[in-house]
Amino acid sequence: MKNFIKSIRITIAFCILFSVCYVLILWVFGQFFGPGKGNAETITLNGKVVGAANVGQAFTKDIYFWGRPSAADYKADSSAGSNKGPTNEAYLAEVEARVDSFLVHHPYLDRKDVPAEMVTASGSGLDPHITPACAYVQVKRVAEARGMNEETVKALVDKMVEKPFLGLFGTEKVNVLKLNVALEEANPTVK
Repeated sequence: MKNFIKSIRITIAFCILFSVCYVLILWVFGQFFGPGKGNAETITLNGKVVGAANVGQAFTKDIYFWGRPSAADYKADSSAGSNKGPTNEAYLAEVEARVDSFLVHHPYLDRKDVPAEMVTASGSGLDPHITPACAYVQVKRVAEARGMNEETVKALVDKMVEKPFLGLFGTEKVNVLKLNVALEEANPTVK
């Protein structure tokens, strides 16, 4: 009986340690060392919050840059991949439909030029970034839709490329929401 009571006490102690103390340690670490004091970086346009920089959003109009597709329909509460493998027929049909749709909006591209990440969802389904190559492939469409010079739009993309941390960790990337807000500030559209 003594061993049973001892094991219950140990279990309760570990539950408190791992469910309360661990979370508290992470929260304190985030407050002092995390970007934005551990809170999401919100993006504003004309004084109105339009989204969080670390969560992908759906952009489907030609006047905006598009992010990666989302298996979770961009819902943060159901963040996940599709769990469909690369040989799954339904998955392949879905990717093929995305390629066809991408080509309708980018008729200047050949099928082989469609970036894989623009037609496949990320593991979280909420990836807020694309590679610079994916942004550059969309420059012509966005420039034409906004009536802007391609070089001006390309220069905006160049400016928004985020370099790897310390020049070593990660890859170059472009935050789609930040890019679209910068684009909207440079050339506002009527909604």
